[in-house]
Amino acid sequence: MLPTILPGSAPSDRGLHEQLLVQTLEQAVDAVVVIDEHNRVVLFNAAAETLWGWPRAEVLGRNVGMLVPPGIREAHDGYVNTNRITGINRIVGTSRDVPVERRNGTRLWASMSISRVVIGTRVLYTAFLKDVTAQRAQQQHLRQLSLVADRSGSGMVVADADRRITYVNAGFTRLLGFAGAHALGRRLPELARGPHTDVGAIDALRACAEAGQEMQTQLLLYTSDGRPLWASVMMNPVRGAAGELEHIVFVLTDITHTKMHEVLQHKVLDAMAHNAPLHDVAMLLCREVERIAPEVTATLLEVDADGCMRVLAAPSMPSEIEALTNGVPIGPEVGCCGAAAATGQPALSADIATDPRWAPVQRAFTRHGLRACWSNPIKARDGTVLGTLAFYYREPRGPDALHERLVDMGLHLCALLLERERERAHIHQLAYYDALTGLANRSMLRTQAERRLHEARRSGAPLALLFIDLDRFKQVNDTQGHPAGDALLSAVATRLQDSARAGDVAARMGGDEFVLVLPQCGASQAAAVAERLLAAVAQPVEAEGAVLYPSASLGIAMYPEDGTDADSLLRCADMAMYQAKSAGGQCYHFYSAEMNDQAQERSRLESDLRATLRSGGLALHYQPQMHGQALHGVEALLRWTHPQHGPIPPPRVVETAGECGLLDALTKWVLQEACRQMADWRRRGVAVPRVSVNLDADSFLDPALPDLLAGTLTAHGLQPADLTVEITEAVMLTSDPAVLATARAVRERGIALSLDDFGTGYSSLSALHRLPIGEIKLDASFVQDIETSATVRSLASAVLHIARGLDLSVVAEGVETPAQRQFLTEQGCAVLQGYLLSRPMPADALESLLQGGAAAAQ
Repeated sequence: MLPTILPGSAPSDRGLHEQLLVQTLEQAVDAVVVIDEHNRVVLFNAAAETLWGWPRAEVLGRNVGMLVPPGIREAHDGYVNTNRITGINRIVGTSRDVPVERRNGTRLWASMSISRVVIGTRVLYTAFLKDVTAQRAQQQHLRQLSLVADRSGSGMVVADADRRITYVNAGFTRLLGFAGAHALGRRLPELARGPHTDVGAIDALRACAEAGQEMQTQLLLYTSDGRPLWASVMMNPVRGAAGELEHIVFVLTDITHTKMHEVLQHKVLDAMAHNAPLHDVAMLLCREVERIAPEVTATLLEVDADGCMRVLAAPSMPSEIEALTNGVPIGPEVGCCGAAAATGQPALSADIATDPRWAPVQRAFTRHGLRACWSNPIKARDGTVLGTLAFYYREPRGPDALHERLVDMGLHLCALLLERERERAHIHQLAYYDALTGLANRSMLRTQAERRLHEARRSGAPLALLFIDLDRFKQVNDTQGHPAGDALLSAVATRLQDSARAGDVAARMGGDEFVLVLPQCGASQAAAVAERLLAAVAQPVEAEGAVLYPSASLGIAMYPEDGTDADSLLRCADMAMYQAKSAGGQCYHFYSAEMNDQAQERSRLESDLRATLRSGGLALHYQPQMHGQALHGVEALLRWTHPQHGPIPPPRVVETAGECGLLDALTKWVLQEACRQMADWRRRGVAVPRVSVNLDADSFLDPALPDLLAGTLTAHGLQPADLTVEITEAVMLTSDPAVLATARAVRERGIALSLDDFGTGYSSLSALHRLPIGEIKLDASFVQDIETSATVRSLASAVLHIARGLDLSVVAEGVETPAQRQFLTEQGCAVLQGYLLSRPMPADALESLLQGGAAAAQ
């Protein structure tokens, strides 16, 4: 009982007041605990019972220490006794987060505040506690996200609805030089814009943000020290529940080098390859340089046979300056361009007005605002100076790092340009052949393929076109790095060339796609070539200290049956390649007319799946796994009900996701949804011991998978034991060390691994010890024949015996009859799953089933 704490009340009212106070505390949302001067609990409300899991009858009158975790019990008692005896306050009147140990041993965090009340000679302490476990987990998650953001190479900016910056990561400071304190409260365009920033692009970003639309653009920004920097800007508006603009997220990536490569390498070489006139290409180069670095005025001069300078391109130079330059002999004292051409060394004039080399023309140049010049010699491969590439500035200065990179690339292109007449073969190589592999590129392929087709039409001979695509090449780049990916592509190209005959055309289409055109080749010959090529590609490749085990999918189209032009044959062979990839890869398929319909249907299904992932149209059903009458766990199974086609089989969904690059997103969705549902069951006391999620073999090529699984569990407040990852035999049979290392890392995080569909592939029993699996799932194909086949019964018994010997648990799938259940149970298979026990069902139906079972058990 609480002592009377309303001394100002009349005696007749005090009982009423005490009842009112006790009832108020009893109905409080927060846990309330009151202790007396002897540390005994005198009040323990309903919320406290929920928080600790102790009935109040077992708490009232006992020492409060029973509610305090052992590790801090002594310190807690010390604080309370010190306050009671001396009045010194360490915890009274403060609020802090403290650990709470529940009756069942689980721990959570609570926000606690304590008040001290003196009534006569008695001292009471009242503690108010609120469960903040979820909030602390969210805070930890946010800290982790912030850490990840700071490790990113991109600059990340978050602005409010007024476009004022509220957050920048470390990458932003590294990129633009602005510290967080300097950036907060300012608008990004005001912070990093400069004299040549595209105002129209900024206005477009603002309009898209207000309209709630994402936008990606390229902007010329300026660093804190005024240096220009080209950035790719991805803008994502974040809207609130009512649709109002809450935040704007910007991701900035330095593309200065990419910009140079895109402009100078691609545009200029493309113009040269198309035989554009020398003047036109030179003007293009200078204009693009000025677009990348607007503070520069660029000129390209050549040195003629008489040793005089000739202006090839000066798009922004006044005509008077061109006239003063044309025909002037080179020399070490003839401005910067004359000096660079004469000495073969760069020449810098940081201030034309004070440089004696410019004396004859100083007034003309300065009158037109040209105050500084940096000129570099353009040299042939034999060292001969062919001309100069010069940057002029409108204030006294020298070049910066951007200008130096521009010149490095520009000089090479200028040398190619000026040597074009004697280097046409070199230019032809750059334009029509793949730089990495030396194979023909897409343009040359079409030219050569049409030539071979023309010969085939004339002679009536057959022709085959083989389309080769490497399996899981993206994972090589992601896990081993792009240098290893390049080494693999080069090795495959060499093997492709070795498989080609004289007169065949080998080409790289781009990425990991290759084409081989085989003139005078029938279907049987094409099949033989395909088999040899697949075997050659599958040989291991050493790259960057790693051993790669490539495979490929190959499609074959035949002339004239499948097409009479290069584009048609390419399209048909591409579709056939997809059929091979759908069959598991490392095989070939010939094109058939049905593939065109299938390709169109696949394209529609891919589009619908993308929309469904965005709109949340997927669902998970859960099938119980029973250990006798007890629930052992549930398996999460993907379901997609298409608005036109109805339910789509899960394997078809996974196959479609893999073909259109959505498999990673789909896997993450399934994992997130299964953990979200599991957390909801935990929160509401639904007794589901664990949930199983299927992951494909490609997921284990990603070394980040263990962190993804652990992070998802943590985000939902789950333990590793709450999740089981089901893997296929393809993972077990792989010899890729990276896959095995990822599987072991998952197990080390405490997450169980289960070998799914055991016995459906080429199971290697000797390989079972290589993976840290704790469970195998006996495939339904075994179970369904148990009643009719003695051989199957023997195999099933052998598998169960081996599992027991390896200390592996076994789950039998597809149990549909009492006889199957009886046999499996007698053979020691304790966990069963199948229609006999329950069909897969939505989460709410599973809850009803479990509640019905619990009620029946009671």
